[in-house]
Amino acid sequence: MAAPKKVCIVGSGNWGSAIAKIVGVNAAALDKFDKTVRMWVFEEMVNGRKLTEIINTDHENVKYLPGHKLPPNVVAVPDVVDAAKDADILVFVIPHQFIGRLCDTLKDSVKKDAIGISLIKGVDEGPEGLKLISAIIREKLGIAVSVLMGANIANEVAEEKFCETTIGEEGQGAGGGSAIAKIVGVNAAALDKFDKTVRMWVFEEMVNGRKLTEIINTDHENVKYLPGHKLPPNVVSRDPHKLNASPCKALVSAASFVCTLV
Repeated sequence: MAAPKKVCIVGSGNWGSAIAKIVGVNAAALDKFDKTVRMWVFEEMVNGRKLTEIINTDHENVKYLPGHKLPPNVVAVPDVVDAAKDADILVFVIPHQFIGRLCDTLKDSVKKDAIGISLIKGVDEGPEGLKLISAIIREKLGIAVSVLMGANIANEVAEEKFCETTIGEEGQGAGGGSAIAKIVGVNAAALDKFDKTVRMWVFEEMVNGRKLTEIINTDHENVKYLPGHKLPPNVVSRDPHKLNASPCKALVSAASFVCTLV
């Protein structure tokens, strides 16, 4: 059996801490990953205490993601080289203007077969023109790098609201898309929490002597407005005056961070 993969979060701001919460939970639950997730934290003092001490003791990034507990297996490390040492998966989530200097610090410490994933928004502008952040990481560290982009918002991810994201790889990329999807995405089985019935708002009218709602619910086809196309049987039409909106709450309460690989 292959050794569990070690994961390092390179960055600990609002977005970094939010993804650390997801990664920590997944690492603890999946045998494929080492249970301890290291998170590089730029050391600073908050109310007279080191931020790393607060995170490791209180399990909360009180400055950048207050009100959200981090899993106890997420360990804050103030030295980026120590944090990234022996990591198999590096999750980069820092402001884009610091990535070049950070990679220069890491270049002799990262495993040659490590894979990276960039959650960094924006592009870099240099003498050669515009360059993708993932390209900078790839060139400076010599590792394969994938990219994760939203739309998603850090606080909503931390609150485990429904979000969708896309992971992109160039060519064969990291060759570890499935591993990355598992570690940064809540299992899509969480979608089972949704109400299976989809209610469709239909103004009642008669079509060939039958109510349109009756036709849709019986024949699974909107014969007036979309003839020739069958609707899924879990789509139920209702008159708007009788529509119960309560199942829509499931859309908010069903927490999932779903990944699409491209």
